[in-house]
Amino acid sequence: MDPLSPSSAPPAAPRRATARFMLSHPAHCIALGFGAGLSRIAPGTVGTLWAWLAFLALQQWLSPLHMGLLIAASTVVGWWACTVAARNLGVADPGSIVWDEVVAFWLVLWLAMPMGWWGQLVAFALFRFFDAAKPGPVAWADGLFKGFGWRGGWGILWDDFVAAFCTLLVIALWRFWA
Repeated sequence: MDPLSPSSAPPAAPRRATARFMLSHPAHCIALGFGAGLSRIAPGTVGTLWAWLAFLALQQWLSPLHMGLLIAASTVVGWWACTVAARNLGVADPGSIVWDEVVAFWLVLWLAMPMGWWGQLVAFALFRFFDAAKPGPVAWADGLFKGFGWRGGWGILWDDFVAAFCTLLVIALWRFWA
């Protein structure tokens, strides 16, 4: 099976993400958030925590423009990585794929910063709520692009971008009325 071909069918039986799976292909490593997605407990939350820490570290060396370019590039690379990893796991949107949380939470922090630790914690909690509970528009986005291939790979990212938008909307309203 060609790992770059988006039309390749998934394996007959779903696989479990393991360290061996993650290290078997660069796309797997990216999609699994460099290991954050291997957490047996709340991999999406662990991936978002990883994103938060990585963002704080990266902002020490990257300007806001460069951070925005990194987010854009990470979206494109993540689309490819999520497409490949989901197909190779045999699951359309496996919980172990956390790159969607990473890039979406980077977007939240990039657009909402500067803010102190409590503001970042509120952004984290809001994003996790919208991503996990999938109210309204997030549920709509989650159902929009399903399956394997490039469409399904985009779907993995899309609902997290809508959760990021909802988070940013709440933060904007909070700042407006506070």
